[in-house]
Amino acid sequence: MLTKILTKIFGDPNEKELKRFWPLVHKINEIEKKYQETLKDEYFPAKTEEFKKRVAEGESLDDILPEAFALVKNACRRLVGKKWPVRNHEIAWDMIPYDVQLLGGMVLHKGKISEMKTGEGKTLVCTLPIYLNALAGKGVFLVTVNDYLAQRDAEWMGGLYKFLGMSVGIIIHGQSHEQKKQAYNCDITYGTNNEFGFDYLRDNMATDASHMVQRELSYAIVDEVDSILIDEARTPLIISSPAEESTEKYSKYSRLVPQLAEKDDYVIDEKLRTATLTETGIAKMEKLLGMENIYAEGGFEEVHHLEQALKAQAIFKNDIDYVVKDGEVIIVDEFTGRLMPGRRYSDGLHQAIEAKENVEVQRESRTLATVSFQNYFRLFKKLGGMTGTALTEAEEFSKIYKLDTIVIPTNKAMIRKDHPDAVYKNQRGKFMAAVSKVKELHAKGQPVLIGTISIEKSEMLSKLLTASGVPHTVLNAKFHEKDLALWKSADFLF
Repeated sequence: MLTKILTKIFGDPNEKELKRFWPLVHKINEIEKKYQETLKDEYFPAKTEEFKKRVAEGESLDDILPEAFALVKNACRRLVGKKWPVRNHEIAWDMIPYDVQLLGGMVLHKGKISEMKTGEGKTLVCTLPIYLNALAGKGVFLVTVNDYLAQRDAEWMGGLYKFLGMSVGIIIHGQSHEQKKQAYNCDITYGTNNEFGFDYLRDNMATDASHMVQRELSYAIVDEVDSILIDEARTPLIISSPAEESTEKYSKYSRLVPQLAEKDDYVIDEKLRTATLTETGIAKMEKLLGMENIYAEGGFEEVHHLEQALKAQAIFKNDIDYVVKDGEVIIVDEFTGRLMPGRRYSDGLHQAIEAKENVEVQRESRTLATVSFQNYFRLFKKLGGMTGTALTEAEEFSKIYKLDTIVIPTNKAMIRKDHPDAVYKNQRGKFMAAVSKVKELHAKGQPVLIGTISIEKSEMLSKLLTASGVPHTVLNAKFHEKDLALWKSADFLF
C-alpha cells in the first residue's frame, strides 16, 4: 500500500529510468538508417577498428554507444537469411533488435540487471553491450549456467560478432591450458560460472604469469542472474589435492553405519542436511568398534569419519545427489540437474559415499584454493545481468552487488497468461494434478515441458505418466549424453 502511495506521488522509478534511455533509442535508429545507405558489408570490421581506436584515444563507451548499437542492429539486418552452423545444425539468421531490446542492452551496459519476459530475446539483447564493451580491448565475459548454453549461444551469436570483426571464444570443461588461453584472449568469451570461477582459482595458484589464462575481470554479463548470484551465491568452488591418509577407514565405517537405526541411534535434520548420533547410537558404535569411549580413544579424526559415513548413508541419495557411473561417484548439480564430472565433496564425504556404493575409494583431499560465486563476481569492475525473474530479489541484488533491477517492457502486449503458483496439501496431490493436466493437454495435441528438481522426482512422474498412458521422454543426469534431438521429437520432456 505504501509503495503504491509513494509511486503515485513521486512516480514509478522504473519508468523514470527507462524514460532517460528512449532519446538514445531514437538516436540509434537514426544512425542505423544512415548505415543502411552508406556502409558496405566489408566495411563493418573497419568500423569496429575505428571504434576501438577512438576508445583507446580516450573517448568513452557512453559516447560511442549510439553508433555501436546502430552498427550491431544494422549488421543484424544485413545477416537476415544468411546461414551458419550451430550445434551441428544450420541456422538462418532472422533477428533485428526491437526498440525494447535496445533498451535492455543499454541497461546491461550501465551495469544493471535487465528483467525481460521469457521469449523477449535476451540472447540477442546481450550482443549489444557485449560488442560495445569489447571495444575497450579488455575482454568481456558472457556467463551461462551450463556448457551447452555457452557453446550454443557463442556459435549462434558468433556469426554476428565475426561479421562485425570481433573474435569469440568458448570456455568449457576439459579444455587444455592453451585452448583456454586462446579463448580468454578473444574479444568476447562465453562460458559457465563454474569454469570462470575455477580458472580464477587456478590463476591465483599459478607460480608464473605465463601459466595464467584469464585477463583482468573487467565486464561480465550473467545470464539467469538470479540463479547464479542469489541461489548459488554461497556455493564454494574448491580446488584440492589428495592427502596421504589411508582409505581403509571409510570402508570400515561404511559397513558399520547401516546397523544404526534412524530416530533410535541418530536423528536427521533435513533443512541443514545433517545426521547426528544419539546417546544410544554412540553406545552402539562404541560396542561395534570395541571401544569404551570413541571420543577419548578414537580422537577427533575417527569421530569425523564416523559422522561423514553416517551423513553419506542417511542424507546423500543415489540418483538424487549423485550417480554411480563407470565405477565413479559423480555429483549431480542441485540447481541444474546436470552431472559434474571431476568435482568432489570435501572433508571426506565423497570417500564415504564411494565406500557406501562399493566403488574404489580415492584418497581424501585437502583444500588448496576456494572462492564463492558471490565473492568472485564482486571482483568485476562492471557487472550486468539478465533474467525473466529478478524483481523479487531486487533488494538482495542492490545490497550485495550494488546492482539495480530494471524491468524492460515487452515488444508487443503480453498474450501469455502467467498464472500464480498452485499450492497442494502434499506431494502426491501435486503430482496427480500435474499428470491430470498433462493428460488434458495431450488430448489437445499440445506439447508440455515439465521441470523437476531431482532425478528421483522426474522418474516418479515418468511412472505416473506411463500408468496414465501418456507418451513422454525423460531427460535427466542419468541420460546426460542422450542426443539433444530428443527435444525436437518428444511430446513431453522433464
